[in-house]
Amino acid sequence: MSTLRRKTLFITGASRGIGKAIALRAAADGANIVIAAKTAEPHPKLPGTIHTVAGEVEAAGGRALAVPVDVRREDQIAAAAAKAAETFGGIDILVNNASAISLTGTLETPMKRFDLMFGVNVRGTFACSQALIPYLRKSVNPHILTLSPPLAMDPRWFRNHCAYTMAKYGMSMCVLGMAEEFREDGIAVNALWPRTVIATAAIALLGGLVKPENCRKPGIVADAAHAILLRDARTCTGNFFIDEEVLGKEGVMDFSRYAVEPGAFLLPDLFLD
Repeated sequence: MSTLRRKTLFITGASRGIGKAIALRAAADGANIVIAAKTAEPHPKLPGTIHTVAGEVEAAGGRALAVPVDVRREDQIAAAAAKAAETFGGIDILVNNASAISLTGTLETPMKRFDLMFGVNVRGTFACSQALIPYLRKSVNPHILTLSPPLAMDPRWFRNHCAYTMAKYGMSMCVLGMAEEFREDGIAVNALWPRTVIATAAIALLGGLVKPENCRKPGIVADAAHAILLRDARTCTGNFFIDEEVLGKEGVMDFSRYAVEPGAFLLPDLFLD
């Protein structure tokens, strides 16, 4: 395929950041976008709602369905999936983008935050995949793409933020297992992770640890996701993709346009050598 035109994407956490960027990139092809996120009303600190993104999707050339979804609630996921299939005639792609972060040590991580990360990252990825697979089985080229890192059991990735690492790796383990489980169904299950830190609202939660000028824009991940989702699902599964590597194979050599501040030092993302 060379386009996502008329394909239906169910994207979690699409009210801002990387999820929104993936939505808008697919919308430029004329895709149908299901914006599944919690923010239905304006947030006091974070930009965007499912409704503002729906407007942007339609302005970009796509069709939009904004549905409030807490990925920790399987009843909300099921209702959103059913509404999406009814509205667009099916679902072709699931993007597990919703995620919670807290780069805190064991003693500094409240159990409420621990539960949030495991509820959104691990449970949310599993629950959304479970609910969407029956719809994906009916698609011509079904994909599940999860925003999670390659699995590397290196103690340095656990030492300073054990809970967060376990939660992100839980998402990656869903990819590892489901890619094999649904290989015969022809459902591609892959992961995508950025080479550098991406400038999203999440970095504001890190207490100044990351400066935006040392990051790339979400567009690099969106372009990489677009390239992956065009691939043949039966021959492209079980991969842990890095955005730069995906785009490099697409012929992209100059990544400067993705930098928040071209020429500035780029901070490598977690979990990568």
